[in-house]
Amino acid sequence: MQEFQDRVASIIRANHLAYDQKLRQLASLALEAMPYPELSQECNEAFDKGIICDMYEGNTPYTARYILPDYEKAVSEGIEYLELEPPQNLPDALAFLQIMYANVPSVTTYPVYLGDLDKVLAPFVDDSISDDDLDTMLRRFWIGIDRMQPDAFAHTDLGPHDSRITRSILRVERTLRQAVPNITLKVDPDITPDSLVQEAVLTVFETAKPHFVNHPMMVGDHGERYASVSCYNSLKIGGGSHTLVRLNLKEAALRHEGSAELFLESTLPHYVELTAELLEARIRSLVEDQRFFESSWLAAEGFISLEQFSAMFGIFGLAECVNILMQHEGKTSERYGHGEFADAFSVRVVERVAELVASRPQPYCEGGGGYAYLHSQSGIDLDDKVTAGTRIPVGEEPELLDHILTCAPHHHLFASGVSDIFHFDETARRNPRAIVDVIRGAFESGMRDFTFNLDSNEFIRITGYLVRKCDIVDIDEIGSRHTSDFLAAGTERGYHLTERATKRVGSHERDPRPGH
Repeated sequence: MQEFQDRVASIIRANHLAYDQKLRQLASLALEAMPYPELSQECNEAFDKGIICDMYEGNTPYTARYILPDYEKAVSEGIEYLELEPPQNLPDALAFLQIMYANVPSVTTYPVYLGDLDKVLAPFVDDSISDDDLDTMLRRFWIGIDRMQPDAFAHTDLGPHDSRITRSILRVERTLRQAVPNITLKVDPDITPDSLVQEAVLTVFETAKPHFVNHPMMVGDHGERYASVSCYNSLKIGGGSHTLVRLNLKEAALRHEGSAELFLESTLPHYVELTAELLEARIRSLVEDQRFFESSWLAAEGFISLEQFSAMFGIFGLAECVNILMQHEGKTSERYGHGEFADAFSVRVVERVAELVASRPQPYCEGGGGYAYLHSQSGIDLDDKVTAGTRIPVGEEPELLDHILTCAPHHHLFASGVSDIFHFDETARRNPRAIVDVIRGAFESGMRDFTFNLDSNEFIRITGYLVRKCDIVDIDEIGSRHTSDFLAAGTERGYHLTERATKRVGSHERDPRPGH
């Protein structure tokens, strides 16, 4: 009890934390006092050693991690719980959404999904609203999101169709330069015009967002009603993910004895099953013990449905795993991202995990066909000397084409999200159309997601979310109003994400490659 009281005291006396930040940390501390769902001894040991991880969601999960309400349904029908009639015009719709956002839970306590706003707002925007008036109203709305949902995991999706709303949001983004909300642009080669993709590229130059997703690949996994939320987490609208657990492939490889083939045959299946056990225990705790879906107004009014939910099985540390196993094979010159054998073996590791996850049923995961979604988990601030997801380590990234071709073969396996981040230098500003071509080429090569930033940008893309450099300076002394900035500061200190290898925008004639 004394230790608990000391930790409470350290939070309430922390001058760099705002009131609401203290409140959320105190709530998290209370959850730590609750018992953990029952696990086998082997699972507990793997958990304690950091081989598997529950993403620090709390011992007793009482809300789903990621919730994607059907906002289109809400604005068309109204919300009984919040005593809101269906909005009749754009100002009413924007106010309606802000009220709804304040009542949507998630693992961060803020909504991770704000809707596909081009579609949600479409019924309220016609020719009677000029572009200037649309920009003015959306600008006010955008400022409200940042101030009332001060968390960079809050996310909206746009596209793949062009629209006045989408272009207005991009214009507003370029002028406000906020970290919140995050944005995804869905790109379809047959639907999304180059001019819209280029408009988004110009916005990235200023704000490091949006990031771009391969719409046909996403539709193939989830159907048309999907969204990319938080950190590259792709899920069904009207559903979400109960929880996210992850397997540290580096730690699994460190405990392996024998050949790389034996790792695929025995060690990897062992740890995948322990991770799946942890996942199942947390799902059952949420659905059966805390009975979240029986108490949620979102479920009662049909804005979410248990049948649309799944869960996320994450992996990280692929780079270190492959490099360790190359040592086992005596291939000391082979490294992930810098060797054909290593890169080919990395694909076999991910394929093996995908095979195992797809053969292990999970309860209450009808949204994923009765199974968890595989996810390339993009890291947290507490990770120590292990690379996020399936990325190439920071600073070791090869030149652009090799980088894409190394990562692309993994992407189709991660239905619930995968991310690779590319840094460009200032030459990109002089030729945004070249970046449009790179994005389209990456998708043709099999990438699910393409995210880039300029090395000179004021914004840092951390795992999937953004922070402004100025917001994490002296954060331990003066704090920040964005809760996500505290996570970002630790990640930047540990991984120096501003030191990602920088790409130049060149040409084939200047840098010819045989066979390309």
